[in-house]
Amino acid sequence: MADIRVLIVEDDPFIAMDIEAAVAEQLGDRAELIVVESVAQARREAAGQLSCALLDIDVLDGKTFEVADALQRTGIPFAFVSGSAPHEVPKPLRQARFLRKPFSTREVAAFVMAAIGGLGRKSMA
Repeated sequence: MADIRVLIVEDDPFIAMDIEAAVAEQLGDRAELIVVESVAQARREAAGQLSCALLDIDVLDGKTFEVADALQRTGIPFAFVSGSAPHEVPKPLRQARFLRKPFSTREVAAFVMAAIGGLGRKSMA
């Protein structure tokens, strides 16, 4: 198992691929990227060890706020990557980073690198 595990919750396969590519470009094969498309799948993955997470808000079976709350309680850094408006996020979760779609892959990569403390930089190999 990789030391760096990044959960990506996104139900649009093209957007998921963009996020995955942005993270993989920074972290290479040193990270395990876990891509899921539903709250149920995200809930299962969030119960395991994660370095950080990128959450779309509206996915196949609902909103990811419950998953975000669980991540927040366990201290796992996460960001919302969503077309929803930031004010739609429940107040207890509004401190989370919010990347509005359409997002910059640079923003996604920067969040992940900050969340993992730069441990995955290729230059550190």
